[in-house]
Amino acid sequence: MKTLTVSQACKYCNVSQDTLLGWIRTGEISTETVGGHRRIRLDELDQVLRSKNMQPDKSWVVPEKKILIVDDDKIVVETIVQALEEDEHGYEVLSAADGFEAQLQIKNFNPDLLILDIMMPDINGYEVCKKIKSDPETENIKIIVLSAYLDDQSYERMQEHGADACFSKPLPLPELREQIARLIYE
Repeated sequence: MKTLTVSQACKYCNVSQDTLLGWIRTGEISTETVGGHRRIRLDELDQVLRSKNMQPDKSWVVPEKKILIVDDDKIVVETIVQALEEDEHGYEVLSAADGFEAQLQIKNFNPDLLILDIMMPDINGYEVCKKIKSDPETENIKIIVLSAYLDDQSYERMQEHGADACFSKPLPLPELREQIARLIYE
């Protein structure tokens, strides 16, 4: 079932965030929380629009590409989520706080691209990357690695494990967005 973020739903319905949140408060639209982020079912939005004699914004494209962000730093995750949800491509974005949760989300969410922190509390980024790239079902997932301590040795090690790109923290968001689009759409 296709879901949208609040921001995406506003674009789809061509309404303000206050209007959409009003529909949620009155129970006209229900939400579910996935990966710590509110999601709205597309079929439910269509029903509400029909009941109000409104049409969706046909110029806005429903996101088809999925991105999973794996990082235990909530500020980093929120920064990336916000940047990607506002991106012109309109990605569907979820997050996981550690490598174990990432493995579960990969099976359920089936992302096109993974943004992966190297240093995590349980399974480190090297192991997650190695598992993804060695599994025929997930080997085509593009992986961008993030690290606060990205030196030449870490960079080479991540490339050996199958990373498609690496970035140092703090993140250069414009460059990250460019790299994501390049990896997903080329």
